[in-house]
Amino acid sequence: MNTARITLAVTALVLLLGVGKSFTQTIDVDSTIPLYSKVSGVSGNIDSVGSDTMNNLMTLWCQKFNEYYPNVRCQIEGKGSSTAPPALIEGVSQFGPMSRKMKGKEIDAFEKATGYKPVALPTSIDTLAVYVNKDNPVNCLTIEQTDAIFSKTRNCGETSDIVIWGDLGLEDAWQNKPISSYGRNSASGTYGYFKKKALCKGDYKDSVKEQPGSASVVQGITKDIFGIGYSGIGYKTSGVKAVEVKKEGGQCEAPTLENVVSGKYPLGRYLYLYVNKPPNQQLDPLRKEFLLFILSKEGQEVVVKDGYLPLPGTKVAELRAVVEN
Repeated sequence: MNTARITLAVTALVLLLGVGKSFTQTIDVDSTIPLYSKVSGVSGNIDSVGSDTMNNLMTLWCQKFNEYYPNVRCQIEGKGSSTAPPALIEGVSQFGPMSRKMKGKEIDAFEKATGYKPVALPTSIDTLAVYVNKDNPVNCLTIEQTDAIFSKTRNCGETSDIVIWGDLGLEDAWQNKPISSYGRNSASGTYGYFKKKALCKGDYKDSVKEQPGSASVVQGITKDIFGIGYSGIGYKTSGVKAVEVKKEGGQCEAPTLENVVSGKYPLGRYLYLYVNKPPNQQLDPLRKEFLLFILSKEGQEVVVKDGYLPLPGTKVAELRAVVEN
């Protein structure tokens, strides 16, 4: 398959025997994904309410879309994925970005209000990372250890609680220092996804410092040398290190986009846009064209620019058919 190649430098500090190592990966945008074609008659306001994780993506998409349609204005509010369904139901937003799938009760509420189910459109693939401070010597954590750090129920199978860095084998100045954990609030799709995948649906410890946004988690760990937390890979900065994660029976795997695609890294997910689209009715021109832009070569290049993985061409073709019909 021919591909249009975009080089994305993703620098991950991996400490092995005290030596840092960086890597560069090349992300391919499938050349079967069509270029965006501007049409006439598109104007108005794009209102988006939902995922904080997708704030940057929505902003970048809107900025690029605005180059084609200068009369389009965007208003983006990101307070968590759980805010998307009610905003769509109440009609205060046209798009509901979510970093997880809608829950059954959210779909039921939407269907009760509208008479039909919402349309879910995957837009990109995210790598959820476990971060520590850049000076932390931890290189890899098992899912069981991660669970024991963040969860009080330890559903993943770790028998002992993990509360100090010495519990993970760190010595000297680290050995007796309490682990300071950071996470998202319960309105966040990231909160729910991490709970499901990394905590085996267990309960968070009361000591986890809940943050209002993905960037806030990273900022907290940057300032707290004994901190650890989780956030999207697109929020990585030089002040933190994304540790490798080991699945049961597997080996330590870095949170690279290629490891997510191969299934080696366990914390990968789709990032969705939900829309209110009655069955057998076409979307209005503004929503239709914005979605077709996202599902174009230019839109998927924005995905790569923001540090995420673009969709394969076959998936894009499937989604474009949904949008256009």
